[in-house]
This record gives sequence, C-alpha cells and structure tokens, in this order.
Amino acid sequence: MNNYIALILTFALSLVFLRLMNFIAARGWMDSKLSRKVIHIGTGPLFVLCWLMFRDVPGARWLAALVPFAITVQFALTGLGVIKDPASVQAMSRSGDPKEILRGPLYYGIMFVLLTLVFWKDSPIGMVALMMMCGGDGIADVVGRRIPSAKLPWSKDKSYAGTIGVFFGGLILSAFILAVYVAVGVFPGPFSNYLLPIMVIALISTAVESLPQKDVDNLTMTLAAVVAGWFVF
Repeated sequence: MNNYIALILTFALSLVFLRLMNFIAARGWMDSKLSRKVIHIGTGPLFVLCWLMFRDVPGARWLAALVPFAITVQFALTGLGVIKDPASVQAMSRSGDPKEILRGPLYYGIMFVLLTLVFWKDSPIGMVALMMMCGGDGIADVVGRRIPSAKLPWSKDKSYAGTIGVFFGGLILSAFILAVYVAVGVFPGPFSNYLLPIMVIALISTAVESLPQKDVDNLTMTLAAVVAGWFVF
C-alpha cells in the first residue's frame, strides 16, 4: 500500500477508536477508570497492526510515528488546558482533572513514538515492550479492581491479582502480535521460538510494575521490557 494512504488509514482507525471510547465514557455507559484502561489496552495493538499496511521503505517508520506523535501532542495540549476536550478528559482521567493526562497518557504516547522510531518492524523488541505496556499495565488495574486479593508486601497500592494480570496480559498480547507478524512473514518462524523470550520479558516487566511507584509505570516497565528484550532476542 502507498505509505501516505497507510498513514491516513492509521490516523482514521486510531481516531475512530479514541472518539468511540470518548463518546461511550461521556454518555456514562462506561466509567472513566474502565474507559481509560480500554483505551490503554486497545490503542497499542491497533496501531502496531496498522504497521503492516506500510511499505518497508526508508522513512516509513517516521510516517507511522506521526500518528502517536499527533495524538500525544493533543494529550499534552488537553492536559495543559490549551484544548478544551471534556470527552477526552472524561475518558482518560481518573478524577476528571485534565492535568492527569500529562502523566500516564502522555508517557504512553511518548513511548509509542520512541519505540516506533527505534525498532519499527526491524525487531520484535519494540513490539513486545509496547504490548507489555498495553496489555500488562493496562490489565493490572482492571483485574486488580475486580478480583479481591491481598496487597503486595512491598507495594501497598498493588495486589497479587493485578500483578498476575500484568504478567498474563502482557504475555498474551505480545504473543498475539508476534504470531501475526510471524504468520505474514515479517519475522521468521516458528512462532514457538518467541514464547520463552516473551515469558522472560513479561516476568521482568511484571517485577518492575509491582514496585511502589505511581503514574510512571508506562515508562519504567516499558523500558525494562526493552532492556530485557536486548538480551533475549
């Protein structure tokens, strides 16, 4: 596909998904905490799958990175109050405070821009790191709030259920994306060769996510996944 057409389609699909979630949250059909996590989990895989539409030519990664870059700029301007977008604030913040977008959601966008440019389709490292951020960190809050379990001794705001959710959420989403990329021939098979490295990365990312830190998991666990990926891939 022509890369400019691929760019337009990627923008369109991403915006449709984000606006749909904003619409649902604004109507009260989904509470803001859950909509925030659905956006967190769903946006990443959608974007990475859209990479398959781009032809592998110099500059393709820069065109693709324009999508998360533009959305990240929008996040920043909304968080700073330059853009008034109550629907986005409702969907992406816990309390309705626009400044919350300047933390987790903004870091999320920054990671997507950087890892798209650095790794693109040249290596599974970036994809797995992004899927750990989406599926791992995203699932943690959803599972932790819905399954009662004891808190971690070293991190009183995080639970065993949420931590298990991080591991399996990141593992499953990473496996799904790499299975697709192996199936279409971007990465060499067999797919089974990727399972152990993904498990190692998921375990390390889960350990980092479990630390007593707030609003920086999108940075710390994603970077931990990248470092782990350098050793196992």
